[in-house]
Amino acid sequence: MELKKIVAQNIIALRNAHHLTQYELGEKINYSDKAVSRWERGEAIPDAFVLLQLSQLFGVSVDYLLHEHSQGEQHPPEAPPIQPRINYKAITMISVIGVWTVALFAFIVLFLLGRVAWIVFPYALVVSLIVLIVLNSLWGNRRHNLYMISALMWSVLAAIYLTFLTHNCWMLFLLGIPAQAIIFLCFHIRLPRRGA
Repeated sequence: MELKKIVAQNIIALRNAHHLTQYELGEKINYSDKAVSRWERGEAIPDAFVLLQLSQLFGVSVDYLLHEHSQGEQHPPEAPPIQPRINYKAITMISVIGVWTVALFAFIVLFLLGRVAWIVFPYALVVSLIVLIVLNSLWGNRRHNLYMISALMWSVLAAIYLTFLTHNCWMLFLLGIPAQAIIFLCFHIRLPRRGA
């Protein structure tokens, strides 16, 4: 039997044995339910890191996931209960909300001191995007960084423009055009594979 089909059958059997939906399984390993569905249909095979995550989650070896098992064969002994995974989306949201809370606190303090400093909010956007890029690089889909880095570049230009609003430096935004092209091209560079 083809390896994709074997892995698919094993994932289905283990997921059902642990009473998980495709969505719940995806959440536990930080993948979408669509990815889990593709694995279970045998359209794709998880990479080595995901196979390791699945083996740890279900309390089996990677070898178990890669080999065919007869229908009468018992699954491995009762796997340890699945440990709750860190909710990376919640951590990301808490971090971004924290940035805006600090910005609002700074605005209120400055307002109470007699200075209206609304400019803290454009800079809060810049810091929020930096936090999102860092956390997405660690835990999320790195392909989304293209959009976040583009938004960061334009928000930095906007924050600088708003800081020096009285100087009418609108031409600053012209820098965004080549910068956007560079960002786009950087995300389309393909490095040669090792051993190729």
